[in-house]
Amino acid sequence: MRESGYNPLDLVNPYIELSGMTTFNFQFDLVAKDHNARAGVFHTPHGDLLTPVFAPVGTQATVKAVTPDQLKEIGVTLVLANTYHLYLRPGADLVAEMGGLHHFMRWDSPILTDSGGFQVFSLAGMRKIDEDGVTFKSHIDGSIHRFTPEKAIQIQEKLGADIIMAFDECAPPYDRAYNQQAVARTHRWAEHCLAAQTRPDQALFGIVQGGIFPDLREQSARFISSLGFPGHAIGGLSVGETKEEMHRTLELLNQILPEDKPRYLMGVGSPEDLINGIRRGVDIFDCVLPTRLARHQAAMTRQGRLNLMNAAHARDPRPIDEKCHCYTCTHFSRAYLRHLIVAKEMLAATLISIHNIATLVYLVQDARRAILEGTFEQFAEEFLAAYTLPEKAQA
Repeated sequence: MRESGYNPLDLVNPYIELSGMTTFNFQFDLVAKDHNARAGVFHTPHGDLLTPVFAPVGTQATVKAVTPDQLKEIGVTLVLANTYHLYLRPGADLVAEMGGLHHFMRWDSPILTDSGGFQVFSLAGMRKIDEDGVTFKSHIDGSIHRFTPEKAIQIQEKLGADIIMAFDECAPPYDRAYNQQAVARTHRWAEHCLAAQTRPDQALFGIVQGGIFPDLREQSARFISSLGFPGHAIGGLSVGETKEEMHRTLELLNQILPEDKPRYLMGVGSPEDLINGIRRGVDIFDCVLPTRLARHQAAMTRQGRLNLMNAAHARDPRPIDEKCHCYTCTHFSRAYLRHLIVAKEMLAATLISIHNIATLVYLVQDARRAILEGTFEQFAEEFLAAYTLPEKAQA
């Protein structure tokens, strides 16, 4: 359901015929602002994304332990798939042969793919970087592969996601010399990615790098935003820097990145990071955290994390969160979930994943509602005051 004040008739026909090929007008409508928090609509070929939005991660064309129908029931509108992993297995050609990711994984809403850059650069001791790309060993069988900007775009075009990423270099946050080189390389590769793109029905986002260094971040943001991408991603955060450093970087980028393009903070998705990111102008988030925590017996709530292995839950008839309306919380007790964990039943991962994803999806939906109502700052203050950070939470 669309909120009051949004009229789809205001949008020009998003499909345009260009040289015999159907393209798409990836328009971002900024609907409301409350201080720096933004509520918008990003139009894609597989539906509109109401922002801010959280995307669970489906690394290998599946959100672990959760079916597409279960994601739909939660209210998920965007999922992320991983270029590096799908390139290695089952292969981009096979995915294309099967009709692309949407058909392959039976997901008819928007999909975002990363470029594989972060995964490649995480292969310490298994890759070699040069000015034209990266040569690396597969973590699966040790075979040798090479990614260039052109190759990353080619793979993503075969996968067929709605939103794709430019190939970039993610550097350690505190190494200034490395970040200077990585920023320059990321900028060159961004231009190569734009030149290599052939599918006009995919939104290619440029990525801003620069570690924790304000001058490098400003330089990167100004250059990347000058290239005309339909959206911008913020990379190289939540990789070891402090929360304060991440916040300062987002505040700087909020002043530089254009207002009329969506902003995607890559790989960030704890509840407090969502609220703090929205507070600093971010529109799109993704993270493996909700499903990863679920596989380690941890439930996410608006008050903090809950360790369901704790013996105190053995006879607890309450749901994980009495205010949550997800399938798990409306049907099952903490006692039952703990029993599944102790018995090593697969259903435990599914039920806790459903709840954890729902917690984040409902949180950004409530944040959007508060932005539209002009009450987001109060909403954020009340949430952060009630939330216990994981390192302070009791087991």
